[in-house]
Amino acid sequence: MITPPAPRLVATDLDGTLLRSDGTVSARTRTALCAAAAGGAEIVFVTARPPRAIAHIAEQVGHLGTAICVNGAVTYELARERIVHTRPVAAEAATAMAETLRERLPGAGFAVETGIRVIAATGFGPRWDHDHRHVVVPTVDDVLRLAESIAKFFVWSADHQSDPLLEMARAVAAEHGECTHSGGTGLVEISAIGVSKASTLAGYCAERGIAPDEVLAFGDMPNDLDVLGWAGSAYAMANAHPAVLAATRRHAGSNDDDGVARVLERLFT
Repeated sequence: MITPPAPRLVATDLDGTLLRSDGTVSARTRTALCAAAAGGAEIVFVTARPPRAIAHIAEQVGHLGTAICVNGAVTYELARERIVHTRPVAAEAATAMAETLRERLPGAGFAVETGIRVIAATGFGPRWDHDHRHVVVPTVDDVLRLAESIAKFFVWSADHQSDPLLEMARAVAAEHGECTHSGGTGLVEISAIGVSKASTLAGYCAERGIAPDEVLAFGDMPNDLDVLGWAGSAYAMANAHPAVLAATRRHAGSNDDDGVARVLERLFT
């Protein structure tokens, strides 16, 4: 039997995928990532988090690899701790999204990720423990006025679960942005048209002459589906969202059972 070549690039989500539930990278996972890199694979973390929220993770993996952050809007080099590319939402599109969603979802809360901080309107519920750069202002109009740039637009509703809210957002705002969610309760994330984890990863790979069938990907949430569908080999975590499990043929162990590491060990050790 001919052994297929090892992947040239490993693309993995962080929360719910590579990270354990306590937010750490296990020793086993760190060793497996280093073995993959030593075996010639590029390591790319594809995450909804902004660069400032992966600093402690970068330290845990020895500043190995590159991070595609904010669902594809920001590309960040871990070794040099610098942003190398951004794909922001246009101000006009953000304004149109805010107007449409405010009309269709009375009582919803809004915020933006600027790449530097989160700016939230009063009434936006979510807070992230790993992120202290969270500013609250009176209205969504103030949010848009103060935003240095808009890497991602958030809509949140206390009255909806994320799956039905995502369908509602897509129905009314799809012409202005790419709607998805990464598991936050009642929270939808909207990127610029054409911006996703997969589109940014595809561009990154094309620049390096890496074909989709040379990419191995891991994920657990709807915002990972495009990457899992694009990569030549893809694994949904055992703890993944039902839609991700249904759409992905291969399943890895859970994030708390070092699922990513177990697959990498078979390929690189």
